[in-house]
Amino acid sequence: MEFKHTPIMLKEVIEGLDIKKDGIYVDCTIGGAGHSLEIVKRLKNGKLYGFDRDSEAIETSRKRLKDYADKVVLTKMNYKDAPSFLKENGIEKIDGVLIDLGISSYQIDEGKRGFSFLHNGRLDMRMGQDEDTLTAFDIVNFYSEEKLIDIFYKYGEEEFAKVIAKNIVKKRQEKQIETTFELRDIIEESLPKKVIYSRGGASKKVFQAIRIEVNGELVGLDKCLEDFIDMLNVGGRMAVLTFHSLEDRIVKNVFKLESIDCICPPKTPICICHHKAKVKLVNRKPVMASEQEQKENSRSTSAKLRIVERI
Repeated sequence: MEFKHTPIMLKEVIEGLDIKKDGIYVDCTIGGAGHSLEIVKRLKNGKLYGFDRDSEAIETSRKRLKDYADKVVLTKMNYKDAPSFLKENGIEKIDGVLIDLGISSYQIDEGKRGFSFLHNGRLDMRMGQDEDTLTAFDIVNFYSEEKLIDIFYKYGEEEFAKVIAKNIVKKRQEKQIETTFELRDIIEESLPKKVIYSRGGASKKVFQAIRIEVNGELVGLDKCLEDFIDMLNVGGRMAVLTFHSLEDRIVKNVFKLESIDCICPPKTPICICHHKAKVKLVNRKPVMASEQEQKENSRSTSAKLRIVERI
């Protein structure tokens, strides 16, 4: 299957980055280069640094950006390591950064990647499949019942975490749980019928929780945001696309913290924290996809775009 991904809120992201033709830009999760292509089109002497853990995404982006090869540097890497990588390679300051925290349509639709309960495949869910790291299979078959409950609650906000975890442990005692459909069936057998009918995706919360655990999606996100804010030139912008409340809460809190001067407790008579605002909020409320985009691409319905500008 060809690596395909429809960029979410393309117009809003590009306008929000306020691209400077000679600027240095970073696309942290380049995917199919949908956003990046529009960024490099606006560069004259500028440069785009693109990162992704997925080798297929890097190769697809290399092909799609071939006409702008002199303006693009692509690296297979977890974006959280990008700030230190850039500095090690002499890039101390940048003019804009995009972090799209969603998984690509290709990753969801390609059954062998093991991300989706809609397509059968071996439980995997690694963003970088050539990485020798934890997989969904490992979590489902070897995590304790207590640990499964914890990640289902914490990362999936799944109210039926206990019964689902209990049934997973029971099933795996009979045989290992190997595929997405096997896991989906266990989840659905654990839920009341009315919940299955009302959700529109009974397994969504558990699959999300496992994916976040596999890829460590929330670990170090706040530090990464702060590192990139420090790298922005004055007037430079950061745009972040989130797709669930857990990651959006982290982004919202970091942006709020870095946009105010004093963070002392409310009743402190004088400021002793010496904290100074580094950014201003470009949009006080998150930007949502238009009704038209939501109709054309259902995966955009949960997306939120937050943007800040360095001051």
